[in-house]
Amino acid sequence: MKEYVILSTTHYVYIVRCSDTTFYTGYTTDVTRRLAMHNAGKGARYTRARLPVVLMHSWTFPTKSEALRVEYAVKQWTRAQKLRLLAAPELIQQLSW
Repeated sequence: MKEYVILSTTHYVYIVRCSDTTFYTGYTTDVTRRLAMHNAGKGARYTRARLPVVLMHSWTFPTKSEALRVEYAVKQWTRAQKLRLLAAPELIQQLSW
């Protein structure tokens, strides 16, 4: 009989501010590592030309699917909506199912 180990992973959605003041929203399981990747020029193509990036906020989610749904929704938002979210981070709960 095989034994399975269930690993608990925390999933994050984060927003960084790029050097040109635009926002980039992403998903990761390790915010510190991902931020370092962005700033090393090995992150998303969007951020590579807009270095350095600064972490504005991150949120945790219990499942990858929930985090990816929220990431997609936030990516569709306008800058004004993202600024409101950053001013009141608890609003992210309205996107969580």
